[in-house]
Amino acid sequence: MWWFQQGLSFLPVALVVWSAASFVFSYITAIVLHHVDPLVPYIRKARTLPQQDSYCLWLSLAGMATMYIRYKQVSALSPENPRILRLNKVGLTLGWMSCFGLCIIANFQKCILYYIHVLGACLTFGVGSIYMLVQTILSYLMQPELHSKDIFLARLAVFLWSTSSILSMFVSSVVLYSGLYGQNLVQKLHWDPQEQGYTLHIISTVSEWSLAFSFLSFFLTYIRDFQKISLRAVVSLQGQTLHESPGTFRAEEQALLIAGSI
Repeated sequence: MWWFQQGLSFLPVALVVWSAASFVFSYITAIVLHHVDPLVPYIRKARTLPQQDSYCLWLSLAGMATMYIRYKQVSALSPENPRILRLNKVGLTLGWMSCFGLCIIANFQKCILYYIHVLGACLTFGVGSIYMLVQTILSYLMQPELHSKDIFLARLAVFLWSTSSILSMFVSSVVLYSGLYGQNLVQKLHWDPQEQGYTLHIISTVSEWSLAFSFLSFFLTYIRDFQKISLRAVVSLQGQTLHESPGTFRAEEQALLIAGSI
C-alpha cells in the first residue's frame, strides 16, 4: 500500500495537488493570452477566465471536507478535554468561513465587483491564517501524548510564514495604492520595471504567492495524521420494507464509508 493510500491521507494530498494545478494552469493561461506580465502577477489577476473560477468552488469543497475530517479526528482523540473541544469547534468555524471566502472569490470576479472579491480574499487568507493558528495551538496542547513535537513545530513555522506574508502584502499594497504612485492601479495588469511603484508591486505579488503556498504547506502537515483515520457510515432501518410506516423494527448496518485503499 502506497503512503497516500493509508487512511484518509489522500484528501489533503488531493487538496494540495488540485490547488497547485489550479495556480499553475491559471498562470500559464493568463501568460499565453497576454492578460498579465510573466513576472509574478497577482494570483487573482492571473485568474482572468470565468471558467477558471470553478477551480475555487472545487477547492472550497475539498477544503471543507479536509477541515471536517480534522475536526472529527481531534474530537475523537480528546473527547474529555473541554478546552481542546472548544478550540476544535472554533477552528472548524473559522476554516469553513475561509472556504466561504473562496466561494466568494469564485462567484465575484475582480474585474466586475472588485471590493467583494477582495472581501472574499480577506476571508480566505485572513480568517484562514487564524484557522492555522488555532490548529497550531491544538497541536501544542495535544503533544506529546497525541501529537509529536515535530508536527507542532512544523505548523508553527508555516503559520509564522503565512503571517509574515500577510504583513508584507498588506504594507506594500497600502503604500502602493495610497495614490503616491498614480491612480487606478487596482485594475492595472501590465507593469514596466521603470515605472514608479514597480518594486512595491513585486513585493506585494511575491507575498501573495508566498501566502498561497504557505496554506498548501500547512495542509501537507495533515497527511501523517490522516493516515490513521477512516470514516464509517451507520445505516439504521426503521422498517422491514420501504412502504410500511416506521415501527419498532430497527436494524443497523455499519460499513466503511471512506478508506485509503483505493
